[in-house]
Amino acid sequence: PSTGDQVGDGPAGVEPLGRLRITVTGGPGPLGPSGRGSLPTLVVAAGPAPTRAPTAEVVTVEWRVNEHSPLAGAKTTSYLEHVLVLAEAHRRGADEAVSANTAGALAEGTGSNVFLVVDGELCTPSLTTGCLRGVTRDLVLDQVPVLERDDLTLHDLRRAPEAFLTSSLRDVHPIARVDGQTLAAAPGGLTQHAAQALAALQAATLDP
Repeated sequence: PSTGDQVGDGPAGVEPLGRLRITVTGGPGPLGPSGRGSLPTLVVAAGPAPTRAPTAEVVTVEWRVNEHSPLAGAKTTSYLEHVLVLAEAHRRGADEAVSANTAGALAEGTGSNVFLVVDGELCTPSLTTGCLRGVTRDLVLDQVPVLERDDLTLHDLRRAPEAFLTSSLRDVHPIARVDGQTLAAAPGGLTQHAAQALAALQAATLDP
């Protein structure tokens, strides 16, 4: 059966607003990195969707996203770097951390994509920065005008008049503070427009 069929026959009793995490691994294999000759293993985890505050507080960190890595842009189970970076954000009283890549370009959060307003235009890091191609990021790009740029910086985020995070669980989540500095608006006008467009899409189709 296809992965879709297996997932459809899987979890029962999930909350009305819940979450599924679908993971496909290389399956059981010999010791060592080869992993050849194994059949994939499908793991589906279900649970209620977490609650979140109306706005997010983020910090910037010195650890860098490696845009040259063979795993750049891939969503994998190798999550230790993100765990450590997010722990640093929590230690500093924030709920998300945002990193630049090795060239100093703004890249992504530990589990989110970043959008910000620069000179009146809504912008987001391009995929060439090594950021993850998030599902919600793609949906926002489909619904509202956004410039994808590879020259944004952490400083641009700190001085932005408005900014937001996106992810499957956050949707469009306005950023209120960056490194302790309060942004001018949370949500600002372009953030509200993106949130309304995404909400309309979600209302129109169960699986946008």
